[in-house]
Amino acid sequence: MPNRLIAACDGACKNNPGPAGWGWVIANADERVVQWACGPLGDGTNNVAELAALQQLLLATAPDTDLEIRMDSTYAINAVTKWLPGWKARGWKTASKKPVANRDLIEAIDGLLTGRKAVFVHVAAHQEDGDILNALADRAANAAATSQRVANGTSADEIPQEADNVRPRRRRSASKKAAGSSDITAKFPGTCRCGEKIKPGDKIAQGSDDKWGHPGCAEF
Repeated sequence: MPNRLIAACDGACKNNPGPAGWGWVIANADERVVQWACGPLGDGTNNVAELAALQQLLLATAPDTDLEIRMDSTYAINAVTKWLPGWKARGWKTASKKPVANRDLIEAIDGLLTGRKAVFVHVAAHQEDGDILNALADRAANAAATSQRVANGTSADEIPQEADNVRPRRRRSASKKAAGSSDITAKFPGTCRCGEKIKPGDKIAQGSDDKWGHPGCAEF
């Protein structure tokens, strides 16, 4: 559609839980960034940061605007498109009859999506030749998570780099590690949720939010 905005949003969290932030970018048809913003969340989880990024993007765009939203979080996408009807039908309980996590954010996003056209596109995170808009949203979110400052602009060149004052990440205990997915060897370079670089050959693990990172940083 000619009036569709292309956008990407992402959340970042250091230590998980730890200092968190959100970021989003909006681009034109040529995928050139025309607007971006990021902001802090204090201490939070990665899932909260992902949902907050989507909420902030929707708040920043007009309700009658058609959106293509690129995200690397299958949790956030599934929460607001796939799992939501079942949660509502069960009185905001999961299939195992537990309260739905992050209900307040999910309900707010549901309200913002009501009556508007939005297409969600899942993109792979932290890939060398991955989606450029997702990479920029990730950069903005990480900058906000470490600096805990609000920032915005109209050019990709203005998006700040991650600050240096990152708290040391906490390693999982051996029992918690055993409950998560198996560690594998990274084939491609990337960036962990803690902000440190991942090199080919490093051990990585996939958390319940589908993001890969150091085994001690994955969320299960």
